[in-house]
Amino acid sequence: MAHILIVEDDINLGQILFQELKKHSHVVELVENAEAALARVNKYIYDLMITDLKLPGMDGIELLKKIKGSNPSTSVIVMTGYASVDTAVVAMKNGAQDFVQKPFGLHELVQKVDDALALKRMKNEIDYLRHTQENVIYRTSDIIGVSPSLKKVLSMAEKVAKADSTLLLTGETGVGKGLIAGAIHHNSNRADNNFVQVNCAALPQNILESELFGHERGAFTGAVKMRTGRFEQANMGTIFLDEIGDMDMTLQSKILRVLEEREFERLGGERTIKVDVRVIAATNQDLYQMVQEGKFREDLYYRINVVNIPIPPIRERKEDIEPLVRYFMKKYSLEFNKPDMEIDGYAIDLLKAYDWPGNVREIRNCVERAVLLAEGSVIRTGDISIPVEPRIEKEKGGNGGLSSLAMNEKEIILDALKKNDWVQKDAADTLGISKRVIHYKIRKYGITHPRWIKNR
Repeated sequence: MAHILIVEDDINLGQILFQELKKHSHVVELVENAEAALARVNKYIYDLMITDLKLPGMDGIELLKKIKGSNPSTSVIVMTGYASVDTAVVAMKNGAQDFVQKPFGLHELVQKVDDALALKRMKNEIDYLRHTQENVIYRTSDIIGVSPSLKKVLSMAEKVAKADSTLLLTGETGVGKGLIAGAIHHNSNRADNNFVQVNCAALPQNILESELFGHERGAFTGAVKMRTGRFEQANMGTIFLDEIGDMDMTLQSKILRVLEEREFERLGGERTIKVDVRVIAATNQDLYQMVQEGKFREDLYYRINVVNIPIPPIRERKEDIEPLVRYFMKKYSLEFNKPDMEIDGYAIDLLKAYDWPGNVREIRNCVERAVLLAEGSVIRTGDISIPVEPRIEKEKGGNGGLSSLAMNEKEIILDALKKNDWVQKDAADTLGISKRVIHYKIRKYGITHPRWIKNR
């Protein structure tokens, strides 16, 4: 669907074009002269304008110049009954996308409209890619994990994908909210259009407003040219507003308007832009509590919370740790041009014992480092860098205050010592750590043995 303005002084022809384009699910408006067209363009933003070159008063070429000067993102197709190649050339030089010569068949015009809109979408995609690091779309099958809780999330995502309902994804930082949002878009009826991601916490609020809605030339210092915003880039597709809880109240009201009225104005502009966008929001905060504290708009909260998909943290789905580790091992082995890496059982046990407060993102970073620094083709405990104490809940009972991860590490070292007849050097080799490190760990955990064998 596109927002199209027809400028034609022949009322009969104008009505025919109006009805034909409406059949193709476009929002269409019809005016009889250039002056009326300019009045509409000064108020609304159109995806496409179709104009006759011969108009009463201001002609089509002059209208074209004014339209492209004030709103260069609007595509223009000109109609001419004068079979002059020169006229068409002038129109194209002044920014027309295409032209059609009267008389023409409706199928010809519809095809030119489709082509112009397709090119516009392509330009929007290019503009989007210039302002983002990646544009990856994930299928639910691409999301790594075997836990029942993750499968429940993916099942819900598939169920809501085909609808256009606004969604709210909740969960801690790093659990994969962006992956789930991408999977929903990929499985939706909007999959052929843009999936646009915006991190609302990553930008100052004044810059975020321009990022979301775009700006007109001269809207602020440094705005040397007009720029389309993410909502325009996401038209007919999906926009993912990550960490929406970090958005200030003023900007929240503008988001609410887009959700309710499907329209907005660029920063520094007065013309209204119509969009058809599905919104998926995400947060790691308790928005309901923020509403109670007056930090988040209640009306926006209920508007985005149509369907809530909570994503559990890694510590509640330990079954997903090993599949994720092996996935990232393969990924970074290829990226660093290393042979396919393996991981020993001690290292896996150590990884499973950790609570991963940074969730999937922390696992990815940990594995990347391990693959990069590992000496051979096997990742061992010595290649793994994770904190032992910070952010790990202390075990209660007679463990001397050691964390659950520390207790697990102690057991791993004891097991390696037992399997190597308590020879410290051999145990260190098994674990892939140095003698100095195992000596430190032995002292740290108070490990002793009555038949202690000195290092060989």
